[in-house]
Amino acid sequence: MQQLVKGERQVQPSQNIFSKIKISTILMYTVLFSWSLTTIYALFWIVNNSFKGSQSVMNNSFKVALEPIFTNYTNAFDRINIGRGYANSLIMSGSVVFLVLLLGGLAAYVLSRFNFKGRKVIYSILYATLLIPTFATVVPVYELLIEWKFANKHIGLIFPQTAGNLTFAILVLAGYMSTIPKELEEAAFIDGCNRWTLFVKILFPVSRPAFASASIFVFLWSYNDLFSALIFVSKDSVRPIVSLLSEISSQYGTDYGLMAAAISLTVVPVLIVYLFVQKFIEKGLTEGAVKG
Repeated sequence: MQQLVKGERQVQPSQNIFSKIKISTILMYTVLFSWSLTTIYALFWIVNNSFKGSQSVMNNSFKVALEPIFTNYTNAFDRINIGRGYANSLIMSGSVVFLVLLLGGLAAYVLSRFNFKGRKVIYSILYATLLIPTFATVVPVYELLIEWKFANKHIGLIFPQTAGNLTFAILVLAGYMSTIPKELEEAAFIDGCNRWTLFVKILFPVSRPAFASASIFVFLWSYNDLFSALIFVSKDSVRPIVSLLSEISSQYGTDYGLMAAAISLTVVPVLIVYLFVQKFIEKGLTEGAVKG
């Protein structure tokens, strides 16, 4: 009888712990689900209103579009030439991502794998540049673009965005590369690899989570950079899609259906890029931050 009582007493603590874990898990998922609804519903609201007329959006924007219309999407391509904006944004943002990953990866390789005099000073300068606001560099950057005849060209937006995102990429990639064992590098040299081959065939594949994390953030910042697009690029033939959105209300009145359709089309590339690299984002950000 005493043994049974002891057995029951031993089971009770484990049951209490299990119930606490279960309640905390339920609470965590409830909070996450509630928070996700704020983003999901906002996206649904935009897409839903893109299938309505402007008057219908103004009268009842929360009503589901039971009889959808597609004229807003055709107008987006015909009236504001959103297709050209797509091409310009993808050219500029894609070039920025490529240059940032290439230059940032090489710089991160040097900072993370070599010990040299002034290394800590370089890190301090990189961290200090994060404190400089973009507004403070607009005038000198614009003067350089005019002097080099890069203004109102694709390269006139690619260079400033590359310079602006390079520091972030270097710090993220260097933090991750510093976690890679030195033995892997030594084995590559024994097999006859040079520095470039080591970076391309060994460090880059191993550091793919960090490169993927940096690429998605750089792409988003470049793709959504309305401030730089309005200042450095004013020519219609090279304007990115975000700058076209700013003209809808001023150029075509308050056509809210057209605006919702244009915003919905703008979100598509971001979702596609995120779907391809989402599995690397968390691993790339946390592993380098914890071990670096």
